[in-house]
Amino acid sequence: MEEKAKQEQGKREESLIRILSTDIPGNKKVYVGLTRIKGVSFSFSNALCHVLKIDKNKKIISLSEEEIKKISDFIRKPELPDFLLNRRKDIETGKTLHLSGSDLDLRREFDIKRLKKIRSYRGLRHALGQPTRGQRTRSHFRTRGKKKTVGVMNKPKLGKK
Repeated sequence: MEEKAKQEQGKREESLIRILSTDIPGNKKVYVGLTRIKGVSFSFSNALCHVLKIDKNKKIISLSEEEIKKISDFIRKPELPDFLLNRRKDIETGKTLHLSGSDLDLRREFDIKRLKKIRSYRGLRHALGQPTRGQRTRSHFRTRGKKKTVGVMNKPKLGKK
């Protein structure tokens, strides 16, 4: 009887909990598991647990439906200081937002397109597939696309045919 209960507990921990269209393994702690959601960092997760008074060390599988709903509502509209949010002073609206999931990907894509359109230095680097934040390119960034090497030439050997 006891073995059966342990087996059932093991199956429940292996199950996935879905929060904001992201599957989170049930055996993860809330603090770590929430970082699986795109747009939720460790500091944001910590603040969420603190504000909603959820134990950080609690397993995701043991969250009630009400707590999951609170978490997803909080991630959509957080009541936190601006420095914890991921989109401060948005260019189009001027507001401070917090984006998650596919909204975050979409905004990043639009930002890169805008940089390319206005022909800024960063936009040109994005268009060329080069690093945009000042890294060296002499010894790195030699591959393009499907691991095709670019810009590497062998020195010609003198005196041998």
